[in-house]
Order: sequence, then C-alpha cells, then structure tokens
Amino acid sequence: MNFDNRVLWIVDVGGFDFWVTETHVNTWIIMAFLIVCALFLRRALNNFSQVPEARSKQNAIEAVIETFDNFVKNTMGPENRAYGNWFFGVFIFILASNLSGLVNLRPPTADPTTTLALSIVSFMIIQLSGAIRNTRGYIKSYLEPWPIFLPMNIIGEASVAVSLGIRLFGNILAGLIVMGLIYYFLPWFLTAGLPAVFHAYFDLFAGVMQAFIFTVLSMAFIKNKL
Repeated sequence: MNFDNRVLWIVDVGGFDFWVTETHVNTWIIMAFLIVCALFLRRALNNFSQVPEARSKQNAIEAVIETFDNFVKNTMGPENRAYGNWFFGVFIFILASNLSGLVNLRPPTADPTTTLALSIVSFMIIQLSGAIRNTRGYIKSYLEPWPIFLPMNIIGEASVAVSLGIRLFGNILAGLIVMGLIYYFLPWFLTAGLPAVFHAYFDLFAGVMQAFIFTVLSMAFIKNKL
C-alpha cells in the first residue's frame, strides 16, 4: 500500500518538466477500463429486443439505467433529468476509482488534485445552471440579505467546491492509510485473509458511499440554484 503519490516519469516538453505520477497512470487505466466497458455495452445495445428475456443482460442494464434515472428525477425533479447523463458518468468514475484499491491500485481519488478537479467542474455546472435557468434569483442570492454581504456569499459558494473535493479525498486517503497500517502491523501469515474484512469496509462499502455522497450533494447544490 502506497501512501504517497509517486512520480513515475519526468517528461521534458519544451524545457518544462511534466511529472507523470501514479495518479495519472491509474486514472488512465480506469478510464481505459470504463471505455472498454462502454464499447461492449454499446455493442450489446444492437442486440437488445423490445421485450427482454427474463434474467437477461438487457434486464440488468436497463434496471441500472432506470434506477439512476428515477433517482435523478426524485432528487432534482423530472425537468432536470438531463443532468443524469453527467452525474452517471461522474458516479461511475468515482466508484471505479474508489474500488481500484481492491486490485492493488492506488485510488486516484486519494489525490486531492483528482477530487478537486471533479468538484470544480461540478461547481461550474452549479453556477452556470443557476445563472442560465434563474438569472434574477441567481444574482439576488449573492446580494442577500444585503449587498454588503457579496464577498462573504462568494466565499461561501466557492467553499462548496472545496468541501466536495476535500470530503471525498479525505475519506479515501484515510481508508488507504488505515489499510496500509493493517498490512504493516499484521504478521505475514495473517495478511492472506484477515485484511479482506477491512477491504470490504474501507474499499467496498466506503468507496460506494463516498461516490454516492459526492453525486447526491452535487445534485442538491444544483437543485438549490435552479
């Protein structure tokens, strides 16, 4: 278990050094895995029937999509279901990143640059959604209760991006550190089976929950701006 984000290569581009870290490589691996899965699913769509057979792959795929679509409608309202396209991708990427520790990869979400990048994009969507869909209310929200509070309201909105990213990063890194300490202190003959119990919590349960929490909070912030 690696606590640190190791630098694997240093690439010189026009006199500037670009560090290729473990987070970069693991992110590329996860992205490649998800792209391959998406291509297989896209190919499977061509064989889908109007009425799927019982216990078929089509039923499983449709159940996942319908469940998430219903979740978006219940959380943000039917008129905002288009946001589900973005948040489904975000949820799957964060989930795959969090669970990558199960295959001995350092989770990209244990790096603050990854989680802050995701939260900044979500923050931009939150602000743009509010500005486009509810322009008058959006501007007014920064001037309440009095215009003098404008700087504080701006700081409060910016803290949304920071809190989303830091919350996800902190929980995943904490699990990574705890698992590393468990492997360090356990005798070698116990490392074959006993850590699986802790992996089930820190990687599986916590990984799923943190992906869910990030997605739900982002949806809630956007809903409040509309």
